[in-house]
Amino acid sequence: MDLVIRRSVVADVPAARRLGDEAFGAPATPRPDPEPGTWPSANVRPWSAYDGEELVATLGVRRFTSWFHGAAVPTAGFAGVTVAAERRGEGVLRPLFDAALAEAREQGEVISTLYPSAAGIYRSLGYEVIGSYDEARLPMAALATVRPPAGGVRTRRAARADVEAIRAVYRTWAAAQNGPLTRTEKPFLPEPDELFGPESGYTGISLAVGPDDEVLGFASWNRGSGYDGTGTIEVDDLVALTPDAARALWRVLGSFGTVAGSVRLSTSGAWTGSDPSRLVLPDHTVTTTSRPYMLRLLDVPAALGTACLPPLSARVPFSVVDPRTPDVEGSWTLLVHDGVAQVHPDAPSVPAEGREPDRLTFTSSGIALSYAGAASTANLRLAGHVRGPSTHDRLWDALWHGRDVHVRDYF
Repeated sequence: MDLVIRRSVVADVPAARRLGDEAFGAPATPRPDPEPGTWPSANVRPWSAYDGEELVATLGVRRFTSWFHGAAVPTAGFAGVTVAAERRGEGVLRPLFDAALAEAREQGEVISTLYPSAAGIYRSLGYEVIGSYDEARLPMAALATVRPPAGGVRTRRAARADVEAIRAVYRTWAAAQNGPLTRTEKPFLPEPDELFGPESGYTGISLAVGPDDEVLGFASWNRGSGYDGTGTIEVDDLVALTPDAARALWRVLGSFGTVAGSVRLSTSGAWTGSDPSRLVLPDHTVTTTSRPYMLRLLDVPAALGTACLPPLSARVPFSVVDPRTPDVEGSWTLLVHDGVAQVHPDAPSVPAEGREPDRLTFTSSGIALSYAGAASTANLRLAGHVRGPSTHDRLWDALWHGRDVHVRDYF
């Protein structure tokens, strides 16, 4: 198989769309051909793999930034991965991913994420599931007993003048998590008209505000159709910085209880109840549909070295050894002083045949899960993703496991 891997051009779009329709289903209304000056979309890098004249695989890479450990981390988000039905299982994806990942690293993107259709395919490329994008359906009965907010917190409808305050609430919440997009790049950074115009899809954006009108939370929602128990209120975001702000917003949604039967919320951590806005609910009854979210590190020292860690001081030698991802293998020492991290390269640490390594040694899955705070070192050992002495296990976990993984955007 002599594949030609290259960046896509607009002439590739018709064949790429046919592959996309095979993989994801054809749209009800045919899409118009793109204008050369408007394709590809902002911050998107499309790729194609050809075998002779046949397009056999495509993908797109979207550039954005994600919050991890209090830092805005340059991220390559992979989406629209398609392989022709007759060519699946032939190893077409690896060279396509290798080329796109190499370019992402050249662009300064230090991690890569995606939503998989089948996680096993992407594990073989070095990705690991660290969280999920969830749609949680809550019955109105679960909102009926939310107690009123205290401390003078009230609600009002948002206006265009509130856009910066809404963004500030999201930024404050997201920076305290691992995984959310910063929403500072298009198309995740909407303009006021996109939030409040008819194209927004929102019936309203409700704010929770304090006695001085400080914005403490927001919920963007769509009333939908129906006037009985079959109706559903669709909520894109419910983000609150205080428990009373969360209660106030839930009570706004619960006020539709006589004309709608449920609320459907786009969230993350819904199954475990770790979404902080849900922790104020007296009843955690929920039905969840989840899409797993996967992470791969592209530049280990750059990813770990930008983190704002707990105010500890530490010195931990570690390695990443994984034949699936030779591009991220290496040995380093993590130095932390009062929470400021530095990662220095070491000589390669290669244990003799049959011997355990002399330092914490991760697979690519293990370093992704640990960096994201999604699994403890003890559990990674049980799964075979960490080897070496356990001397630094507790210290490593204290550095990397203080934040929940939350994903709020689907790309």
